[in-house]
Amino acid sequence: MNTSELQKTAKEVRKGIVTAVHAAKAGHPGGSLSAADIFTYLYFEEMNIDPKDPKKADRDRFVLSKGHTAPGLYSALALRGYFPVEDLKTLRHIGSYLQGHPDMKHIPGVDMSSGSLGQGISAAVGMALSAKLSGDQYRVYTLLGDGEIQEGQVWEASMFAGARKLDNLVVIVDNNGLQIDGAIADVCSPYPIDKKFEAFNFHVINVEDGNDMEQLRTAFEEAKTVKGMPTAIIAKTLKGKGVSFMENQVGWHGKAPNDEEYAIAMADLEKAGEA
Repeated sequence: MNTSELQKTAKEVRKGIVTAVHAAKAGHPGGSLSAADIFTYLYFEEMNIDPKDPKKADRDRFVLSKGHTAPGLYSALALRGYFPVEDLKTLRHIGSYLQGHPDMKHIPGVDMSSGSLGQGISAAVGMALSAKLSGDQYRVYTLLGDGEIQEGQVWEASMFAGARKLDNLVVIVDNNGLQIDGAIADVCSPYPIDKKFEAFNFHVINVEDGNDMEQLRTAFEEAKTVKGMPTAIIAKTLKGKGVSFMENQVGWHGKAPNDEEYAIAMADLEKAGEA
């Protein structure tokens, strides 16, 4: 896809996020919206995947380590054709396969159940190691929250990935600066994030604007050229991106819009599309 098609798709992903969380009356819009461009780039441009054959052996794998931003992943999967977009409205409803966190047993296209923070990256590292041991060519991508990287398990997994030179692994950090309790710098600062990953023998790519498709394209293209070490893409993003009253507001980490707020949010996203 070209950049403008990717931007249009990201707008639709955002609409899906807002629609799903509104219908559920619960969920995590802030970090889903900040990562919407990353989800879009991965699923519509970067990864070798086939919605008609979700389990194909040579597919690239994706693990949503920050599993609470499932609305973002579900919206991208639905638009990519893994399941009907209509089903997004069943998010978190009794009997729906679209649970509050990704479930690999029930959702086509989900490679790993996740939600316990810090654990997704470990699963991704295991998948990357498995590919190396089997001589398989698939690549593994995992998306972490910048609050999530306060978890110690993240660094154990990173140490292992660096030591094993897993150059088929791309770790993406959605660095929107906010977590459930406030600014990450105030809660338990993980900065400097890039220097930490470098110390664990990662090739690090800093993306100044992780909501910019061209900058994401440049980063992922660079990651493909890296040999002998895993890659970490640190993407500076805006929490709640695309919805005026959610942008950079920590209160929208895990809260659903009411009917009136939903209408404003959808109008914001329409306007952004026209611009």
